[in-house]
Amino acid sequence: MKIITIVGARPQFVKAAVVSRAIVEHNVQSDTKEIQEVIVHTGQHFDENMSDVFFSQMNIPKPHYNLDINSLSHGAMTGAMLVGIEEILLQEKPDWVLVYGDTNSTIAGALAAKKLHIKVAHVEAGLRSFNMKMPEEINRILTDRISDILFCPTQTAIDNLNNEGYNALDITQVQCGDVMYDAAIYYTDRQKRPENVVPDTEFVLSTIHRQENTDDKEKLTSIFEALKKIAQHRKVILPLHPRTIKKLEVFGIRPDSNIQILEPVGYFEMIWLLSNCSCVVTDSGGLQKEAFFFKKPCITVREETEWVELLHNKVNFLAGSNKEKIVAIYNQIKTASIDFSMKLYGEGNTGHLIVENLKSF
Repeated sequence: MKIITIVGARPQFVKAAVVSRAIVEHNVQSDTKEIQEVIVHTGQHFDENMSDVFFSQMNIPKPHYNLDINSLSHGAMTGAMLVGIEEILLQEKPDWVLVYGDTNSTIAGALAAKKLHIKVAHVEAGLRSFNMKMPEEINRILTDRISDILFCPTQTAIDNLNNEGYNALDITQVQCGDVMYDAAIYYTDRQKRPENVVPDTEFVLSTIHRQENTDDKEKLTSIFEALKKIAQHRKVILPLHPRTIKKLEVFGIRPDSNIQILEPVGYFEMIWLLSNCSCVVTDSGGLQKEAFFFKKPCITVREETEWVELLHNKVNFLAGSNKEKIVAIYNQIKTASIDFSMKLYGEGNTGHLIVENLKSF
């Protein structure tokens, strides 16, 4: 069986590492090369810290193809990816195309495969923010609809699909847990302190990269005013997406001196930051879960989240971009006792469940 894996953005490298390792372990245990994986990197994240470092750190096989498609508008990027992926699929003739998450790389890979009548598997399926202004929401809805098998991380994801009528469609749903939880367990012993970060200093970890925040001067200003306020109490460490840095310059926003800005960090450095921070302030979907994995409360600077079970269990708190609300929640949780004992994302064997289901489909 030949699988083509499509990746393009940082979270997808981490997720793909889990399944790639499960494929290798399956082949070793069966003493065959029963499953062949071909990795296609679209190039969506292209600089060393956003891309190459993940492959080298996590022992992911180097991509067989790199389309080097980046720095374009949504339409131009998705279209170019569609053309490039289609050419590879015609050459490789895989049995499956495996896509992750909700990026332009995700929908381009699924579309290219489906139009060539190649089976599509979507990992992290069934998530919904119910905000159709988010490009990610459009990508995940369309990818789910044209996939053959949907690997859902939670019961909430299954419920979302059934509420949309998926139980009446010829699409297989599998509740398998979350590949990011597998990664957190497997790689936690390899964590590495980022350069220029002083050990034994209490800090809040923050990331801001969502287009809905970075492209809106009022929202971005309000979020950074909140971070400045938090930084008066505790240092803030902020690995910044290149797009966010550009927007800060354009809008004339100057972070406080107690906010330490880092270049994008590798996965092992991010694990160190998560392990050592006191809490997380983010608009990232993946980091909300990772905060939970490492038992850290999270303030989400968005109006909604796909990970509603984190809200229901009061380990994650929605604040939007409102300065006063962000600061108020921080003051509430900084001394609170929060229960992280619940199992929300499986047992840490999601990668193997995905491989087993693909093999038996």
